[in-house]
Amino acid sequence: MSGIGEFIDSEVKGNDVVLFMKGTPGFPQCGFSGQVVQILDYVGVDYKGVNVLTSDELRQGIKEYSNWPTIPQLYVKGEFVGGCDIIREMFQSGELKSLLDEKGVTVKAA
Repeated sequence: MSGIGEFIDSEVKGNDVVLFMKGTPGFPQCGFSGQVVQILDYVGVDYKGVNVLTSDELRQGIKEYSNWPTIPQLYVKGEFVGGCDIIREMFQSGELKSLLDEKGVTVKAA
């Protein structure tokens, strides 16, 4: 695994919930990243945002890591959950909260 792969791996495994996104949670720089941030904030889950715009290597590396072509990408307890469309569908159906509950991730709001 390359240096960037190791960095991604440690972020994914070292945080319960990680969002690889364009921009930061406080200042998303793409609409899709912004939507996922809004959903996570609404659900009330603590998560770490990793800005892929800081490096081309990171932006490319995360796509290879997950074998998923788009950003944002959400990971829960080391597992890739999905991108914006999947997260939105899971949120609307209540699956996202169920997944977080199942994985033992604390959510503050409902």
